[in-house]
Amino acid sequence: MASRPYHLVIDSREPSALAEFRAGFLDQPVLFRPNDVVMVGATAHARPGLSLVRDASTKTAKNRLQRELDPDDREAEVRRILALGARSAGVGQSTDLPWAVLAGPEGNEFHVLRPHVSPIE
Repeated sequence: MASRPYHLVIDSREPSALAEFRAGFLDQPVLFRPNDVVMVGATAHARPGLSLVRDASTKTAKNRLQRELDPDDREAEVRRILALGARSAGVGQSTDLPWAVLAGPEGNEFHVLRPHVSPIE
C-alpha cells in the first residue's frame, strides 16, 4: 500500500498566532491547541492537516518546502491574505508568471497560483 500525506508540520516561534493566520487564509478552524502545538484542518479526520510547533530559532534561509494555493481569483486572494498579515515576497520576478509569492508573519514563503491550472502547464 502506498503512503499518503498525513500532516504538514511547521516550526514556529509563535504557533498560536501563526495558526490563526494559516487558519484564516485556509478558511479552516484551529482544531487543537495544547501547550506548544497548534493544529489546523478542515476536520479532525481530514488529511493532510497542519501542525504548528514551538521552535525558538529564527528562519534564516528560503524555505525548502513551499505551499501553493489554488484560489478562484488570484488577485482577490492575494489582497485577502495580505490583509490577514502576509507580505509580498516577490524578488523582482516577472508579473506575467502564474503565481504570486507571499510570506506569512514569520517569513515562510508560499505561492498563490493562477486559478485552476495544471501544475505542468
